[in-house]
Amino acid sequence: AQSVTQLDNQVPVSEGTPVELRCNYSFSFSLSLFWYVQYPNQGLQLLLRYASGPTLVKGINGFAAEFKKNETSFHLRKASAHISDAAEYFCKVHHKVSEL
Repeated sequence: AQSVTQLDNQVPVSEGTPVELRCNYSFSFSLSLFWYVQYPNQGLQLLLRYASGPTLVKGINGFAAEFKKNETSFHLRKASAHISDAAEYFCKVHHKVSEL
């Protein structure tokens, strides 16, 4: 079974400082990894997704994540945090479905 483990429940940051939210997954050859954000009183919003290709994925609002196969990690990073980034972040894994 595929699963992810978020290693950080809360990450205190200061305005303008780097931020990292760590995510590790159980390895599979057919996975897609996602980071979602949920701002207060709003629904889930997709930040970024990795399925294949370049391992560094750039998302919205200056966020990026790097797929590291050897470390089974997909950590979310932002070089300079803003107060508006205060939200809940979720790392998810999904099976990739082959097109017939």
